[in-house]
Amino acid sequence: MEIKKLNIVITLGLVAIIGILIAQLLWTKQAYNLEDKKFNQKVNIALMEVVDKMSEGKTSFTENPVQIVANDYYVVNINNEFHPTVLEHYLKTEFTRLQINTDYVYAVYNCHSDQMIYGKYMTSHQEEPSEKVIKFPKHKNLTYYFSIRFPDKTTYLISSLRFWYLLTFALIIILLVYVYSIYTIIQQKKFSELQRDFINNMTHEFKTPLSSILLATEALNKQEIVQQNLKLQTYTSIIIDQSYKLNNHIEKILNIAKNDSAGLSLKTEKISLLPFIEEIVQNMQQKNENLNIDLNIENNAFVIADKFHFTNIIYNIIDNSIKYCETKPNIIISSEKDSKGLYLKFKDNGIGIPAKNIPHIFDKFYRVHTQKSDEINGFGLGLFYVRKIVQQHHWKISVANNKDLGITTTLFFPF
Repeated sequence: MEIKKLNIVITLGLVAIIGILIAQLLWTKQAYNLEDKKFNQKVNIALMEVVDKMSEGKTSFTENPVQIVANDYYVVNINNEFHPTVLEHYLKTEFTRLQINTDYVYAVYNCHSDQMIYGKYMTSHQEEPSEKVIKFPKHKNLTYYFSIRFPDKTTYLISSLRFWYLLTFALIIILLVYVYSIYTIIQQKKFSELQRDFINNMTHEFKTPLSSILLATEALNKQEIVQQNLKLQTYTSIIIDQSYKLNNHIEKILNIAKNDSAGLSLKTEKISLLPFIEEIVQNMQQKNENLNIDLNIENNAFVIADKFHFTNIIYNIIDNSIKYCETKPNIIISSEKDSKGLYLKFKDNGIGIPAKNIPHIFDKFYRVHTQKSDEINGFGLGLFYVRKIVQQHHWKISVANNKDLGITTTLFFPF
């Protein structure tokens, strides 16, 4: 993905998550305010019932006898004398009926001593705490009244909204994970670009001296003294062959690096499979006289592919079958058709691949560690390159062990 597109996606995602988080915080605040209003209404109803029962309906009020002095402090006018024990009984009854399940403290005003007395901490969890001091200021305009305070009202309301707070906390965690993920993606992208630049520079630096070695060796091989000496001819041939192999590896690395950065430019055309693969097989048999390849491909089978890269795919698959064979290489290349598409299969008689390693053989730089693979030089890029080209053509590739010896590599070309 391009840097600009990545930045746009990151910004939109970040704005969306922050927007959701802000909305969630606003909803949580609104829910808290509604819960607070609901609590006040329930307390007001309960205290009105207490006043009605204690006055037995004989006292009339010109205004609401229940006054909210502070967020957690209520003053209740009775207008006649009452006993604190009776008050406590009615408070318990009404609060239980209306499910007001938080701690509270009440105190009664004594008009004779002009003091608030009989303050008691009512809780269903513990006895009255000795350390907590609850203050009850006097009310100037009332004579017979009591005050009630809810010291843990805020905690009670928050606990009733725990689902909202858990959801808000989850959104904060999601935001943090998103930010960390974006940071990791950016770091990985920087590392990938650094790695790609290093590979490009390294391979280009290799190609210059390698070209000089090939030119010098080919010129040396034409010298009369070399042509008359079989040992010297052997040595120069080895240098040339190994140089070409190294050059192929470098080209492969360059193609992969190019594919990672911008994707390969494919020039597709219609390719007839049988003559196309026959030509590749003939070239490979010229280099390896012990190689036996049987072709069982339909005459009318064809694919739409980039000729250069498709050649590399076929070459890589056959070359792996040759390298990982401990006997005379015998490869059967066949084609099949069904309603979905065309299957091109390469069955060899090699050493096979452990089942646990098959899912990883197309990974970059991955090589199966066996005695045979340790003897063969390579970077673990051949099948990675093959999979990249297959994916760009929108094909599929799979590998499976045969029942007897070797593996079968299948290329699937959907119609």
